[in-house]
Amino acid sequence: MDAGDETPEKNIQDDFFKSFYKNCKKNNVISIEDFEFYNVKRGLRNADGSGVVAGLTRICNVHGYIIDEGDVCPVEGKLTYRGYDIYDLVNACIEENRHGFEETIYLLLTGELPTESQLEAFNSVLSDFRELPDNFLEDVLIKNPSDNIMNMMARAILYLYAYDLNPEDESMENILLQSIKIIAMMPTIMVNAYQVKRRQYDNKSSYFHPPKTDHSMAESILYALRPDRVFTAEEARLLDICLILHADHGGGNNSSFAARVLSSAGTDTYSAIAAALGSLKGTKHGGANAKVEEMIRYIKDGVSDWEDEAEITEFLEKIMKKEAGDGSGLIYGMGHAIYTLSDPRAVILRENARSIAESKGMAAEFRLLESIEKLAPEVFYKMKGRGKTICANVDLYSGFVYRCLGIPSDLFTPIFAVARVAGWCAHRIEEIYTGGRIIRPAYKSLSENPKYIPISKRK
Repeated sequence: MDAGDETPEKNIQDDFFKSFYKNCKKNNVISIEDFEFYNVKRGLRNADGSGVVAGLTRICNVHGYIIDEGDVCPVEGKLTYRGYDIYDLVNACIEENRHGFEETIYLLLTGELPTESQLEAFNSVLSDFRELPDNFLEDVLIKNPSDNIMNMMARAILYLYAYDLNPEDESMENILLQSIKIIAMMPTIMVNAYQVKRRQYDNKSSYFHPPKTDHSMAESILYALRPDRVFTAEEARLLDICLILHADHGGGNNSSFAARVLSSAGTDTYSAIAAALGSLKGTKHGGANAKVEEMIRYIKDGVSDWEDEAEITEFLEKIMKKEAGDGSGLIYGMGHAIYTLSDPRAVILRENARSIAESKGMAAEFRLLESIEKLAPEVFYKMKGRGKTICANVDLYSGFVYRCLGIPSDLFTPIFAVARVAGWCAHRIEEIYTGGRIIRPAYKSLSENPKYIPISKRK
């Protein structure tokens, strides 16, 4: 805007917001020293980084260290669903040449592994619920586009409330039915939201393939995403593994806890799942895989020889010094709140991505990721000291795997959501039927007690 375009109204608005922002910032900042003085556990974390115990669960366990006489002792990471080790669940599906995400959903929701006949019936139910309600695509997605798929998915889940004849019924039967429907429709919502975004914001063609009843969840995603609807068995198997690995991660992960918090308040299923989606969108949670991809682009541009460990190390040091990358000083894809020596999800992805990376001509980049995984801990220790043991987390490899599968970066976090919704629904059910109390942690007030000033005397 030229100087001549300034108006008195705009000047008044600018002055208002300058003052408004100044006061807001002044009165909404609390020092780290105050948190320490009052022994407040920021982020519900203890001083050693472990999580404050806020509940009990039988759904999932994440294990990455032990406490020995007050000291944190690193151990190999372990992830279990209903007590079953993630390695056993994934390896069984590989050995038996079948997809396992549907079995994982069944396990998380019911607490038991299905028989062959139970799994066949469950697959049929999921397939029946995969299509969206009549006119949902046109009225909810096409008429209300967004350039962010996660936001469109959250809004779509909230809209499903209006299509439910008993949205507030909290009986076990109804909540399970709602959960299964949401889980089944999430991939369809995701792909259709992406197609709408392509047309509206990317100026590209969009295409809406009707789902096939005999497809697994992984197959249905690849089938719907690709213009020619063609995919290989290896591609579907790898995506299925990704979905299994992301299906849950304990009641304390941010998005599952968000679902539990809303469920404890007595809200409906759709509101609880939409809140979990909002949490997962964050770059400190599900959105972290996109930050890894951004970092990898910086490294590929800044390192001339991807096989030269010394050059990679030097660039990683620049990232930590905020001289390279996004300026945050963070090596994304490294470190985790719980895992220390290893993240089993990262280990499984790395081993299963190797062959497809070679077949897609991406072996050099795969080796670069392996070098980052190897070198980053020493860079971290050099810069920060050895107070914390770090390892690669699942995000280091998940975005790379999705690119190998031809999945656009817009869908990296949404696919995470398609998998994790199974865990959210399981935690919601457990919270409703065993929690019993609204989640309401305490906050220490630091407010002063100023004397009230009549508005005519305020300056």
